Amino acid sequence: MKKALAVTILFLFTGQLFSQKVKSNLEKMTTTKEHYTFQLSDKVTRQKVHFKNRYGITLSGDLYLPKNVGNEKLSALAISGPFGAVKQQSSGLYANQMAERGFAVIAFDPSYTGESGGEPRNVASPEINTEDFSAAIDFLGLQKNVDKNKIGIIGICGFGGFALNATAIDKRVKAVATTSLYDMTRVMSKGYNDSVIPEQRTKTLENLGQQRWKDAERGKPTDGPRNLPETLKGNEPQFVKEYFDYYRTPRGFHVNSVNSNGAWLITNPIAFMNMPILSYVKEISPRPMLLIAGENAHSRYFSEDIFKVANEPKELLIIPNAVHVDLYDKMDIIPFDKLESFFRANLK
Repeated sequence: MKKALAVTILFLFTGQLFSQKVKSNLEKMTTTKEHYTFQLSDKVTRQKVHFKNRYGITLSGDLYLPKNVGNEKLSALAISGPFGAVKQQSSGLYANQMAERGFAVIAFDPSYTGESGGEPRNVASPEINTEDFSAAIDFLGLQKNVDKNKIGIIGICGFGGFALNATAIDKRVKAVATTSLYDMTRVMSKGYNDSVIPEQRTKTLENLGQQRWKDAERGKPTDGPRNLPETLKGNEPQFVKEYFDYYRTPRGFHVNSVNSNGAWLITNPIAFMNMPILSYVKEISPRPMLLIAGENAHSRYFSEDIFKVANEPKELLIIPNAVHVDLYDKMDIIPFDKLESFFRANLK
């Protein structure tokens, strides 16, 4: 069973799980790029912004600011995730809530996805996606109403791992929090609960090598099949059903989201297969770390394992009865009061 789950979760994030050709049925779902999956607070303003990362890729973000703050210098947060999502989904919801609590917040689309630049489309990189966070820090620190010495990061799902990696290398980040953390390099290379056996890993690498020959011959990379199916058959793993319930329903669907409406390139896993991003997580200390995970989340072990190896100060908060995607958008479950108190105490 664990081996089957390992292969399933690997394929979900590489766009190879559901190979059938389907016709989208998006009734009751908003399919415009301007659509947001949450309501903007009447206490907050939102402005589209653009900034470049160190590789020259132009990133698209939304800057959320609390209204009526005058000339006060604000503490700030950079937020991104989940892996395969866009800023109109979870990261924007988090930004909206944290701005309502008095922070300047940017939610951004990672390189090669959403409204951000980069070619080819729908590809991820542990190095570049880590850099995306530091580029967001660059942007925030240049804002006249932001105190550049009081900037933190929130990473959701797979961007929780990149958030920790960015914090380890970028000493400008004063505090970091993650929700429903995923270490994408670990899960792609080792599978769920590290259960991929050497033969499976070898076969995956062989297939990726053969795909590179095909892509080189045709002169461009090949898109994988769509990440999530049109409908569920009923025999999928529970975590796939939970992802479907968010990304493929009006609850969280967005036309720009890879997980809602697209697929990763088939060769997307290559950069993740031998590049562990959290080798230096101990170097986040003495800056504080808050790890938040659902009690019943299939991903809970990522947060628990990082908590074990990280140095103090650190805190692990397990949300009773919650599953992975509950921390994407469930307002009665996401501990925003805790996030507010954590950053207020540590961005100083």
